[in-house]
Amino acid sequence: MKIKLLIITMCFGFTTMVAQEVTDDMVEIFFEKFKNEGSTVALDYVYSTNKWVSQSSDDVISLKNQMNNLTEDFVGKYYGYELILEKHLSDSYILKSYLVKYGRQPLRFTFQFYKPDKEWRFHGFSFDGNLTEEIKEAAKLYNYRLN
Repeated sequence: MKIKLLIITMCFGFTTMVAQEVTDDMVEIFFEKFKNEGSTVALDYVYSTNKWVSQSSDDVISLKNQMNNLTEDFVGKYYGYELILEKHLSDSYILKSYLVKYGRQPLRFTFQFYKPDKEWRFHGFSFDGNLTEEIKEAAKLYNYRLN
C-alpha cells in the first residue's frame, strides 16, 4: 500500500513539474520577446502556440493596441517581472500572474494555460494596473479573523 501511494505521489509530482516547466518556458519566451522585440511580437508568440485562438480577432488586436501604449513616457522604464501567483484549477488548467515592474508603476500580466489532452497550450492573456486597490482591500480588517 505504501509503495502504491509513493508511486501515485511521484507521478502527480512529475506531472506538476512538467506542467510548470512547459508553462514557465512559454512565459519566459514571452517576456524575452516583450523586452527585446516589443509587445506585439510577444503577443503574437503566445497566441501562435494555440491554433484555436485567432491572432487577428478584434479582442487580440485591441489588446495589442493597449499594450503598445505602455511606452516609457506613460509607465516608465521596464525593469523585469516577478511571479505573484500561480493557481492550478485542475491538472489541466493553470493561471499565472506576474508583477511587471515599470519605473512609474507596477502592472499585472496574467496568463492562462490549458491542457486538453497531452500538451499544454496558451489559453488567455490579460493585463491591468489594479494592484494598488487590491492590496489596499486585502489589508482591510474584515479580511482577517479577529480573536
